[in-house]
Amino acid sequence: MTDKLDQTHPDTDTPTGKTDLELQNLVELRDAIAQKDSGQVFNLLEGEHPADIADKFEQLSTEERQATIELSPEVLSPAVLAELEDEVVEDVLPRLPAKQISDAVQELDSDDAIQLFEELDDQQRAEVLAVLPDRDREDLEAGFSFDDETAGRLMQREFVAAPEFWTVGQTIDHMRAQGEKDSDALPDLFFDVYVIDTRFHPIGYLPLSALMRHNRNTPLKDIMKDLPVLVEPDTDQEDVAYLFGKYDLISAPVIDADGRLTGMITVDDMVEVIHEENTEDLLALAGVSDAGLTDTSVTIVKARAPWLLVNLMTAIGASIVISLFKDEISKLVALAVLMPIVASLGGNTGTQALAVAIRALATRDLTAANAWRVIKREAIAALMNGVIFAVLLAGITYIWFQNAELSLVIAAALIFNLFCAGLAGILVPLGLKKAGADPAVASSVFVTTVTDVVGFFAFLGLASLFLM
Repeated sequence: MTDKLDQTHPDTDTPTGKTDLELQNLVELRDAIAQKDSGQVFNLLEGEHPADIADKFEQLSTEERQATIELSPEVLSPAVLAELEDEVVEDVLPRLPAKQISDAVQELDSDDAIQLFEELDDQQRAEVLAVLPDRDREDLEAGFSFDDETAGRLMQREFVAAPEFWTVGQTIDHMRAQGEKDSDALPDLFFDVYVIDTRFHPIGYLPLSALMRHNRNTPLKDIMKDLPVLVEPDTDQEDVAYLFGKYDLISAPVIDADGRLTGMITVDDMVEVIHEENTEDLLALAGVSDAGLTDTSVTIVKARAPWLLVNLMTAIGASIVISLFKDEISKLVALAVLMPIVASLGGNTGTQALAVAIRALATRDLTAANAWRVIKREAIAALMNGVIFAVLLAGITYIWFQNAELSLVIAAALIFNLFCAGLAGILVPLGLKKAGADPAVASSVFVTTVTDVVGFFAFLGLASLFLM
């Protein structure tokens, strides 16, 4: 066992940064792989948490992963495979024999098994299904009957249910007997016991902590809690995540079309979904997709180039607006100097309102019921900011160019552009949402176009009217 003193910083009593230790271990792992030292590879990974092994495996190159699989395939346990990022799993699974994948599918909970299985190509799926026991094969096929990113794909078919007329003691004895009889009969990790009626409809639940606190003779129906939600299998995973956050759920029951209990969803899956959805929205606002560890430069270019093309078209549109006033700009060079300021402040105002709107839509805080109030709030805030910065910019312009009329023109243009930018930042995502499009994906392009075109047109148009 390592002495704790060996892990402390010489100047403090706190442990040294784990990043340094992981980096050293990764260097040693790469050296062992390069030397084809299978024993050292196994020793460096043995005993570590599956998530830590998965993290190191993700840092390796494709060639190093291949060598690790050949040198020490046992390090890729089912738990490690479940922890790997999707793009790494796609890279790893074709290199594993069908028997190893089949063993992993049987050992994992059904939700993790389905996530692993969906990364296989058609040929590997057929090979794995051919060697799976009937029960596991039926679970996988049932899971794949539901659409991707729905509760049916996420749900775990292993759960604990007890009839309402059972007592606490009967429920505990049943769970213990089932676990001793078949280790796969119970989930590896669960928090709630679902109480069902004679038709297998869930009518309540009991946290394990409450179950252990009551007398063995206490009937479940006397102490069960009401279920805040019942999830249908075709519910979108983002909607399920919202329910978990709203009701502070640890788990939620999934029912079939007849209302019978068929599975459960646990909070660990929802944490992953929330992380994925938030990351997806954040990247979509920037017009990019996630760059995975296995992505190449060509893959990244293919994903980002279309959005750059859209931006090019919108930029040309803004340039066309500028070209309409080329004579005015040639007469008064100050217009060319100042007009980017109006567009830039408008762009930032629109981006601020857009970010707030996208977040509010994702968390269900912005709905049809309160949309008008939020629109008014953003419009007033943008107008107030417009007045504040118009006064500031007008003063700077007067000091710079000694032209009072130019100062008033740019102040008016800035107020108008910031007002339009604030409205665009809230109205564009609301409009796209109502139209059935993803507001996180396309909103930024439209908002940027509005702020650029309106900013240039307002400033140059007012200048042509009052200064020429």
